[in-house]
Amino acid sequence: MEDKTLQPTKNEPIVSFKKADIQGGDNVVIYGLDMNINPGDFVYIVGKVGTGKTSIIRTMIGENPLRKGFGEVCGYKLNGLRERDIPFLRRKIGVVFQDFQLLMDRTVEDNLEFVLRATGWKDRNATDKRIREVLEDVGMTHKAHKMPHQLSGGEQQRVAIARSLLNKPGLIIADEPTGNLDNETADGILRLLTGINKEDGTAIVMVTHNRGIFEKYHGRIFVCKDEKCEESVNEEVIDLALTI
Repeated sequence: MEDKTLQPTKNEPIVSFKKADIQGGDNVVIYGLDMNINPGDFVYIVGKVGTGKTSIIRTMIGENPLRKGFGEVCGYKLNGLRERDIPFLRRKIGVVFQDFQLLMDRTVEDNLEFVLRATGWKDRNATDKRIREVLEDVGMTHKAHKMPHQLSGGEQQRVAIARSLLNKPGLIIADEPTGNLDNETADGILRLLTGINKEDGTAIVMVTHNRGIFEKYHGRIFVCKDEKCEESVNEEVIDLALTI
């Protein structure tokens, strides 16, 4: 099936929610979400555990249904999103997880090849070229033949970021991507993501509860608290949202 959806232009949001109720399982965890993310934005979604941060990104990738309000991501309307359209939506989004989610029985390059084959790449030369490109982007060309267990946590996360870049997405969603990393390694991952954002114009949406990250690497901040998620520049509001 051919994907005929147009990519948003620079004047159109790549992510848009209007009065959207976000579900976590069978329950609404965030009411009336209003959020516009434009191409090239770097956006943090912050808040304590259980405030709906991950539910928002699950809605963005079509994992959680949107039953009330409006939502659109990468040209796909989330209201009534058809099951057959979800794979096409996800091809336009790169996703980076806290726990890397690499296939442990395959080499780095085989992990990346698996994703390309699964998303319709058939030409071997083109596949090999794209794998080399993304590994170079994240500084991991010298580890292409390694197995994931032979890599450090930071190296595994770099491979996961390379994987997210394979289909040249306009949007990368990172769910606590530094949660399992030490501070120095986490800083390297943030430098990598901010570089991708600035050099390629890729929009980044990052879920985090680490204040040190968004204080050093500035971006727009949406705060999840009391069943709401709203953009804020108020340091006191952000502090309260992160206080355990």
